[in-house]
Amino acid sequence: MYLGIDLGTSEVKLLLMEESGEVAATAGAALTVSRPHPQWSEQDPAQWWSATITAMQQLRASHGEALGRVRAIGLSGQMHGAVLLDAQDRVLRPAILWNDGRSHQECDALTAREPRLPAITGNLAMPGFTAPKLAWVARHEPEIFRQTATVLLPKDYLRLMLTGEKVSEMSDAAGTLWLDVARRDWSDAMLEATGLRRSHMPRLVEGSAPSGTLRRALADEWGMAPEVIVAGGGGDNAASAVGIGATRPGDGFVSLGTSGVLFVVTDRLRANTGSAVHAFCHALPGRWHQMSVMLSAASCLSWITRATGAQNEAALLPEAQALSSTERLRAPLFLPYLSGERTPHNDPHAQGVFVGLGHDTGRGALAYSVLEGVAFGMRDGLLALRAAGTEAGTLSLVGGGARSSDWSQLLADTLDLPIVTHSEGSAGAALGAARLAALADGQSEESACTPLAAAQRFDPDPGHHGALMQRYARFRDIYARLQPVFKQ
Repeated sequence: MYLGIDLGTSEVKLLLMEESGEVAATAGAALTVSRPHPQWSEQDPAQWWSATITAMQQLRASHGEALGRVRAIGLSGQMHGAVLLDAQDRVLRPAILWNDGRSHQECDALTAREPRLPAITGNLAMPGFTAPKLAWVARHEPEIFRQTATVLLPKDYLRLMLTGEKVSEMSDAAGTLWLDVARRDWSDAMLEATGLRRSHMPRLVEGSAPSGTLRRALADEWGMAPEVIVAGGGGDNAASAVGIGATRPGDGFVSLGTSGVLFVVTDRLRANTGSAVHAFCHALPGRWHQMSVMLSAASCLSWITRATGAQNEAALLPEAQALSSTERLRAPLFLPYLSGERTPHNDPHAQGVFVGLGHDTGRGALAYSVLEGVAFGMRDGLLALRAAGTEAGTLSLVGGGARSSDWSQLLADTLDLPIVTHSEGSAGAALGAARLAALADGQSEESACTPLAAAQRFDPDPGHHGALMQRYARFRDIYARLQPVFKQ
């Protein structure tokens, strides 16, 4: 039996997995986010640990015998957060989270201080990453910075509580801007640029390797065996990929949540910072991955549902699906930049736009345009990955958008790639964490990381693809023409 612990932004989720790979049980406990100032996003690490204990108590009450058979634990979690500890391992301030935007000025200063930053890290400096957050602390909270002895990522704080060990792994560390991503080691140059040294950083292991063992007192409290291994684990997207079975170059997934992600495994670091592509280590040895990121994806559908007065998304989608091919070709074009955009434009000023509205434009046409605009944004991301030499094969579709078969087919036709969906709730970072635990316990990748069974498969339609590409060319032209207007 293996246990996966996923520290999300809104929940700590636990998943028990049989040695066969079947999910035996899940449990969870909710988290809250503090926003004391505009652009700030923080959490108290003590809340993470309290939620973990609560979820473990749920599992022990419902599946105590299975918990007693756990051989290894894997960790996954929200990336980029900054947990600051003093010399006695006490938390110095609330953790600054991945979606905190306060450190824009520090990003510019960090890049000026170390111009090799994109080459070393494979990424651009953005407020979401960890290093600019520490630069902000150094500037605005110098006494806190002076006391900082260790910086940990969120899931690695849980590891410290579980094992007493200060350890991170490659996929999460790659999101700090302190890692030499090609060499899979801390970069002394990047640490120096933020006034830190290697002594401030945790030890690094691969995500599939052991990082320590569960404290004996916790094992006794939870009814678990002694010497339970704790694996390195992975950042949330890398762990999700392991959970899906995306482990070989070309494997990947599309996530349609509030934001959108296109994730593809690569055989080496393939950076494309000019198009704001994220290039990170995978949670498995000898592999990396690329991510294109849309800041608004399924949230665009939520917006148009509210804006048009539809009862909910499920009620609106049939109106879009009812449009004929001719009506779809005449529908407005939609730029899905409700929160600016990341890949490929890296444009915080970009805005959502409809082009082609008329007296006969109905609610269904608007809904279709939004689905199509998000699909076009995903194609922008795919082309940015290809520009760095990456080719994708069949992609899994996860997140709320995966519930729409029409949107799934539209993505397949737009990307010109097969799309598969999986049973509801089968994929996720907690499952990937449990699979990484199995690897740390000695299972092979072939047995532990089998691809999830497809619930549905959507193959691209060549005729639909050709028609969509004519609209896609107009979509790209509209952004190019409006970009100067956005900046005004």
